[in-house]
Amino acid sequence: MKKEKLVILGGGESGVGTALLGKEKGYEVFVSDKGIIKEKYKEVLLHNEIEFEDGQHTETKILSADLVMKSPGIPDKAALVKQIRAEGIKVISEIEFASNFTEATIVAITGSNGKTTTASLTYHLLKQELNVGLAGNIGDSFAKQILEKNHPNYVLEVSSFQLDDIVKFQPKIAVLLNITPDHLDRYDYVFENYIASKFRIAENQTKEDYFIYDADDEVIESWLQQHSVQSTLLPFSLTKQIDNGAYLDQNNIKITIDNNQIIMPTANLALEGKHNIKNAMAASTVAHLLKIRKQTIRESLENFQGVEHRLEHVLKINKVQYINDSKATNVNATYYALESMDAPTVWIVGGQDKGNDYQELFQFVNEKVKAIICLGVDNEKLLKNFGNMVDIIVETQYMTEAVKIAYKIAKSGDNVLLSPACASFDLFENYEDRGRQFKDAVRNL
Repeated sequence: MKKEKLVILGGGESGVGTALLGKEKGYEVFVSDKGIIKEKYKEVLLHNEIEFEDGQHTETKILSADLVMKSPGIPDKAALVKQIRAEGIKVISEIEFASNFTEATIVAITGSNGKTTTASLTYHLLKQELNVGLAGNIGDSFAKQILEKNHPNYVLEVSSFQLDDIVKFQPKIAVLLNITPDHLDRYDYVFENYIASKFRIAENQTKEDYFIYDADDEVIESWLQQHSVQSTLLPFSLTKQIDNGAYLDQNNIKITIDNNQIIMPTANLALEGKHNIKNAMAASTVAHLLKIRKQTIRESLENFQGVEHRLEHVLKINKVQYINDSKATNVNATYYALESMDAPTVWIVGGQDKGNDYQELFQFVNEKVKAIICLGVDNEKLLKNFGNMVDIIVETQYMTEAVKIAYKIAKSGDNVLLSPACASFDLFENYEDRGRQFKDAVRNL
């Protein structure tokens, strides 16, 4: 019997993980990457005798596939992807492929902002008492973990790009944190297309499954009024009382599931800011559902260390606090960052604009920002939006220079905040590279 042919587009973490699992499950595997595959991944492919190519896509080899797993970074608009679909070949994402080979309880977390923090916090809560893996957009690939460790539980951080290519993916618990305009360049600049993509997280769920969501988010509420979700709904809210789900009662988070209640004071949360109370609610609701002890949940919320590149306090120099929020790649993420600033702030912003509307930031810029440093190849839109709001606005294309300028402007008691509100690809490899360069520049002051 002829082996089924699995072609993988993209030789990164998810691609190589899928290749390893695919080979183990009896597929004939071919990995193709138009860019250059990193040495560490090439070594894995060679060691496991998996055929691959980089720097090109050989169409004859790709179009002979029975199944294609494409990296989330490759858009559907790509000519090759259109060709694959036109041939009637099924295109799926790593989470779809990998989930076929596990009986694990899957917690899938998505949202425009807070995914990484909430996924990391949920994992931190669960790992105290359960055997659990953390995967998706974070850590080792989901497919590789199923092959090597096959945990009975997984927390997956999933993006809209990964959800675009699911077929039967069905998490036991789906979490939708928020929806604000992001990645609209991938969705024909139609916000509704992006919203629909996020809600795919729940499309295969049944009434045995759970859907945890932010009941204060108007976009989510409006969609739920117009569409039905089969799963059991567990909302969370800062503004209204919730009978089944989580809400804020004065300074306590109250979570009730089937008359079983847990109460946690917000004063002891390790993470600061209103948005993190919501992230804590979502993570704790998951933990409560999976029968983690109340005491464990409380303690874990108090000792969680946070996520690199997300409102990360780097150093205090001359009583000036330097904060790395490089992960803020959209306006809404920067909104939370500026909202949480409690001192005059020198704000480093800019990068590759994704069709940003900066209006919602105006109030905070007027109140809290004393100077703006634009760090990007094209800063015209930033200058136009913010030029009249602050006394000092400067441009640079170098992180070291941005930090030196900030150092000169900032006075004792101020903050210097890197929160770009944009993608990083104009000047940096990715947001991690941008954040690390910021931290290095601060340490070298």
